[in-house]
Amino acid sequence: MTTILVTGATGTIGSQVVAALKGREDVKVRVAVRSAAQADALRGGGVTPVDFEFNKPELIKKALTGVDKVFLVVPFVAEQVEHGTKFIDQAQQAGVRHIVKLSALGSGVVPGIDLGRWHRIVERYLAGSGIAYTFLRPNNFMENFIHIHPPGKDGNIYLPMGQAGCSFIAGADIAAVGVAALTTPGHEGKAYELTGPEALSLAQAAHILSGVAGRPVNYVDVPEEAARKSMLGAGMPGWMTEALLELNALGRAGHAARVTDSVQRVLGRAPTGFAQFAQTHAARWK
Repeated sequence: MTTILVTGATGTIGSQVVAALKGREDVKVRVAVRSAAQADALRGGGVTPVDFEFNKPELIKKALTGVDKVFLVVPFVAEQVEHGTKFIDQAQQAGVRHIVKLSALGSGVVPGIDLGRWHRIVERYLAGSGIAYTFLRPNNFMENFIHIHPPGKDGNIYLPMGQAGCSFIAGADIAAVGVAALTTPGHEGKAYELTGPEALSLAQAAHILSGVAGRPVNYVDVPEEAARKSMLGAGMPGWMTEALLELNALGRAGHAARVTDSVQRVLGRAPTGFAQFAQTHAARWK
């Protein structure tokens, strides 16, 4: 029986990893949450919540005791590199055999953007730790149209991403690759660059959402300086604002349009298309 710890277990990807592992007879799953006492809804099917915070070494040590493998999601905070490397140190001490790390598309590109560089520092630290690793490097999540930048009451999606395409990927596909890496052999030492099956512009994505939402949805390309002002005005820290604007600029230049076959190779099926994803989640935009 393999014991797997999932960090970021209530987030977009971690929650789908937990759902995919739940009920399996070959694994026990620990889900890292701020308060296990308030996470009863996650219990059952071999899943047990454990108290966890990246800045509390004593909780990390307890959560890692007896763990064989980890699905590692490091939070998008100013201390993310420190959190990631210190967690790896404790995982090494605990005897963890394999860590599947959620990174980002382009993390292997040097020099790259800040977001990729931060992921790359932690990737390299993990690769040098002696723990077997698998890196998942996905493109922008389709779920961002639900959680991060859904159409507003006016039906508009406001983003500074220009007219270039992006090979958006469904979180369920990322999670499925992660589960395959955790539960089947042959993924150690691999870095999977994960995309959806096609590159769509934001305008094309908005058109698809219009069709399932039963109301007009449009994309409004926001000038970068206006986006910066809005983000800072909403209380977003400066470092985060600049990192996200840099990411958007990369997309605007067409660098997010690349399509890979990694999902097909790992899962033996094509990745989920945006139209299929939109149809499945249509109620979220009505």
